[in-house]
Amino acid sequence: MKNKRIISWKHLVPLEVIAGVLIVIVTFAVASNMDMKEAGDGLRATVEYMKEQCNDSEIRDMASEAKSLLRVTESVEQIRWRLNHEDKIHKKSAESKSSLEEAAKDTYLDGLFLLDKDGNIKEQYDASGLGCQNILDMTEKDALMDTLDFNEKSYTLRIALEDESHIDMAAVSLNDGKGILAGYFYTSSEYAKLVNNSVRAIMSGFRTEMSGTIVISSGNQIIISNDKTLEGTKVEDTHILKRIMESGKGNKLVHARKEVNSFGNYFGLMDKSRDYYIYAFMNEQKVFATTFVKVLYALLIYILLVFIVDMLMWNTKKIYKKKQASAQKRYTATLEEKNSQLQDALCRAEKASAAKSDFLSRMSHDIRTPLNGIIGLLKINENHFDDQQLVKENRRKMQASADQLLSLINDVLQMSKLEDGNVSLKHECINMNNLMHEIEDIIKERAINRGITWEYSFQNSDDKCPYVYGSPVHLRQIFLNIYGNCIKYNRPDGKISTFVEIIEKQEKSCVYQWKIADTGIGMSEEFLQHIFEPFSQEKNDARSVYQGTGLGMSIVKELLDTMGGFVSVTSKEGIGSDFVITIPFEIADKQADGDKELTEKVIDSNAGIQGLNLMVVEDNELNAEIVDMVLKDQGADVTVVYDGKQAVDLFANNLRGTFDAILMDIMMPVMDGLTATRTIRAMERPDAGTIPIIAMTANAFEEDVRNCLNAGMNAHLAKPIEVEKMVAVIAKFCNG
Repeated sequence: MKNKRIISWKHLVPLEVIAGVLIVIVTFAVASNMDMKEAGDGLRATVEYMKEQCNDSEIRDMASEAKSLLRVTESVEQIRWRLNHEDKIHKKSAESKSSLEEAAKDTYLDGLFLLDKDGNIKEQYDASGLGCQNILDMTEKDALMDTLDFNEKSYTLRIALEDESHIDMAAVSLNDGKGILAGYFYTSSEYAKLVNNSVRAIMSGFRTEMSGTIVISSGNQIIISNDKTLEGTKVEDTHILKRIMESGKGNKLVHARKEVNSFGNYFGLMDKSRDYYIYAFMNEQKVFATTFVKVLYALLIYILLVFIVDMLMWNTKKIYKKKQASAQKRYTATLEEKNSQLQDALCRAEKASAAKSDFLSRMSHDIRTPLNGIIGLLKINENHFDDQQLVKENRRKMQASADQLLSLINDVLQMSKLEDGNVSLKHECINMNNLMHEIEDIIKERAINRGITWEYSFQNSDDKCPYVYGSPVHLRQIFLNIYGNCIKYNRPDGKISTFVEIIEKQEKSCVYQWKIADTGIGMSEEFLQHIFEPFSQEKNDARSVYQGTGLGMSIVKELLDTMGGFVSVTSKEGIGSDFVITIPFEIADKQADGDKELTEKVIDSNAGIQGLNLMVVEDNELNAEIVDMVLKDQGADVTVVYDGKQAVDLFANNLRGTFDAILMDIMMPVMDGLTATRTIRAMERPDAGTIPIIAMTANAFEEDVRNCLNAGMNAHLAKPIEVEKMVAVIAKFCNG
């Protein structure tokens, strides 16, 4: 580990150098692109501004040109009128030159000439020194000769010369149609520059140091520039301008030297107004003025960061060496702690194994004991079949053993669901007075049969809250378990007393407290520490003497914890036990008894099922045989199928009214009972939604009941089936 860190440190410097070079390269590329973009944007903005100014100037020049041409045209037409009326040209040929000169001077023209119908100069006068023939050669001859056939038509033209001077010319046909009269006015370069000074004025304020070099040309001739040395020269004489011109109009920067043999490159671009070309270019040193500064800043920042990182790494390495020794000590301590934890884990595993063995031993005992009784009594009944009194008594004992076995299974499954957190409490409106009366009716009879006195009292108070929200099924289970223990571990002539009061009440909640006392055998202080542990019973022989599972108080504790309540127990051996149960409730908004499960409603026990046609869906042949026989003994006609698919097909293939009800198992092959029920309910026939479907299943938890009802079933019967209850439920739904 140490060598690896040293190697990494040695390789760090070359990596830092390589990273620095990469940063310089990347920074240079980014900075140069930014500077080029900034310079390009600046040059484009300058050219665009110049273009707008030139266009404005050209508009003014066009107006001036139009005026000048109109004036020349009027002068020529005036001379044509004079010549046609005075007829001096034909009568006094010798004086023709003098006549043209006089006419030109009278109309302020610098030259006049007459063309014959073939376009040749017949007579002329020129005061500009340019020569009439030269001026004629600069015109469009065909357009000029077109005026010969149209007396009202005129020909006008401005001829621009290279020195910025220009000629404004106009031509009209003579009235006799035998010739053309042309006149012109010459504007010198000095006067033209003075008149067109607006174009030059737009350069004011644009310095080459700030905006670069700006050039405006008319064709190849440079008219004006903020670099005075370029004025009057030609575009092709400057290499950078020539390259820009060759590249054509566009926004892309052109890179070239200013002169072929000069040093230093330039970036430039070009645009065009109506009559002018606008160029702008800038020295590359100015373009990249900030590039090297940015690269230098980036390099300095990188060096500073590298220095900071190196210092931190050096400091970290120093701290690491200091911590290495203490880490070794901590490692040793941790190792010792891990060893201790492993020892504890081993002990816990051994205890868990012992608990598992103890659990299996207890379950084996608790299951085998009632089974042994049932099997033994069956053998006795077989050997003494003729003794009906003995057989009847043994059947009662077998029923009690079966009930004990069912209670054990229910308690174990309930405890498992509580420990897994899978129990969901209901939120129903409960009339606490009615609920406690129901519990009292169940327990009081059992207590009296055991010779135990029953006392129950509710504190007189104006703050009673009889209507609350809660889970009635689980509340019954809590009190039946506690009262069951009070009866089971009591003695003849004993007593069970209950005192109930509301110890706290707020606007929307209240807290109930029950104090339950018995005069039973009591419990030791040592056992009270383990009373809520599963399968806990104080005496080893308690399971045989009292036939208990040892899960009742564990279930009570878990249910109360889920409800947000608590239970406390005090006891003295030989005197009895006191239970204090405290449960918070939400006060109900309306006074209404909570709904009960369909299978818990009061049912007329005298109702019968004689003559009903019933379908039994049961995959277990023995269970199917038992139900078939029981129902037939009650006078019903029974059809048995062995999975949900057969039930669906049988119902679909028979006419309406064939079956009065369906008894549906849940867990079956091919198709389960819930799916079969949904399929039947979805059929498009009148009785599909009305035929009673009653669950008959070993799935006996609340969520199982809820799933059955949600699937479309009418009621839920839990296995093992109580014959009287099953008959009554069928009769209720079939007989109304």
